[in-house]
Amino acid sequence: MEYEVELTEDAVEFILSLPVKMQAKIQRTIDLLKEFGYLLPDPHSKKIKGIKDLYELRVKLGSDICRLFYFYLKDRLYIITSGYKKKSKKLDKNEINKALTIMKLLKEK
Repeated sequence: MEYEVELTEDAVEFILSLPVKMQAKIQRTIDLLKEFGYLLPDPHSKKIKGIKDLYELRVKLGSDICRLFYFYLKDRLYIITSGYKKKSKKLDKNEINKALTIMKLLKEK
């Protein structure tokens, strides 16, 4: 089954700011989300604990780690809200809050 994935402007800007090899790896992970949807397992996707409806796409290339936040909207549609380069063991709370803000705005439309 094919799922649809849309990226917000924030997500596109983030991805385009990365090296080409990382962009390719991110595209591959997005393709996996399109193919498997909610069945996409760890290490590619993970639910963010304690936050309703928000997930992360997990992308690693060498020692570089990126996270892209996404949620399910409707009718087989996933929205990737934003992303960042992970530099510590914990998720960045400011980045989570940014993703939550974008998610709330899009759900209200």
